[in-house]
Amino acid sequence: MAIASSTPNLSQDKLHVAAPYLTEQDWAAYTPEQHAVWSELVSRRMPQLRDHACQEYLDGFHQIGLREDRLPNLIEVSARLQPRTGWQSTPVSGFLPPDAFFEMLAACRFPTTTWLRSRDAMEYTPEPDIFHDVFGHVPMHAHPVFGNFLQSYGQICARLTDHEQLERMGRLFWFTVEFGLIRQNGEIKVYGSGLISSHGECTRVLAGGCEVKDFDLESVLNQEFDTGAMQPVLYAVESFSQIYEATKQAENLLG
Repeated sequence: MAIASSTPNLSQDKLHVAAPYLTEQDWAAYTPEQHAVWSELVSRRMPQLRDHACQEYLDGFHQIGLREDRLPNLIEVSARLQPRTGWQSTPVSGFLPPDAFFEMLAACRFPTTTWLRSRDAMEYTPEPDIFHDVFGHVPMHAHPVFGNFLQSYGQICARLTDHEQLERMGRLFWFTVEFGLIRQNGEIKVYGSGLISSHGECTRVLAGGCEVKDFDLESVLNQEFDTGAMQPVLYAVESFSQIYEATKQAENLLG
């Protein structure tokens, strides 16, 4: 049975703030050149990730059916993902305001852009594309504990109104979801999407180019960062249960 190339009704009644930003993925409209760019991006990253990504990412990559030879169809991804953890990869039109973003996370819907960088921007794009969003993020959503952490994070942030508290919670997201490290089998492994999707930054971290500290919630909440620079400090957790518990601790700490 063929799978449609556009998304079905995504229960917009559950998403109020984010509803205007929901869109559809026209998978059939991707060109052979775009599929070739995706293939090259994935083939560049996988040799390093097979050795240095956490096991949960590698398992998730296969569990959600990502392929090297073609761009992901988000309907197919969500059909594999939702029965495992309740998460969906939901197409959006671009950057979301914070309240819409948190609403989607709280509803287990990961906002996913559908455009792909061009060949002349293979190394870096300032705005997240489908490679960063799906290849970098979504495999981790197949892991139940990580999925629970991300949903909990969204629920907490959706209730916060204080700018300073939201800024501190943004640091928790940055040093876990975007640039998180984990210790597995005596080695540092990567799971943050900024490391998964960037060969240069990942290589630098694995070569000892930044300080790696043990994850400590208070330190993370107070650690400033520059989105346009290589990271001088990152944090390694011992398990994903640790960051799930950190969201509960942060909620208590921030009131």
